[in-house]
Amino acid sequence: MIRRHGVGKRLSEMVTYHGFLYLAGQVAKDPSKDVKGQTEEILAQIDELLEEGGATKKGILSATIYLADINTFAEMNAAWDAWVPEGHPPARATVEAKLANPAYKVEIQITACNGMSQHGGHDHQH
Repeated sequence: MIRRHGVGKRLSEMVTYHGFLYLAGQVAKDPSKDVKGQTEEILAQIDELLEEGGATKKGILSATIYLADINTFAEMNAAWDAWVPEGHPPARATVEAKLANPAYKVEIQITACNGMSQHGGHDHQH
């Protein structure tokens, strides 16, 4: 069953289906912060959404990170590297993009799994 969380007219903050969590692109609530500060705030928001969906950081499958300025890659990674679980990094892409509001320096979109998928509950040995 499709469940929508944080539903607005234009988007849902998260949609869950068969154990998968699809998060909307997250931006900082306080865009006056620097890139590292915005990234830390976004990652905390992602933590909250994962918890709401019954998942943890270890269940993140993929991440797409949008930077207003690719030259801030190291600043973003300073926050990301401190947050991502060791041994469980997701597939990831980082691109430079014009974001919806010029004050936003970072936007992160995540897909995760909470381990409750009805499709993959059994390991088959071949």
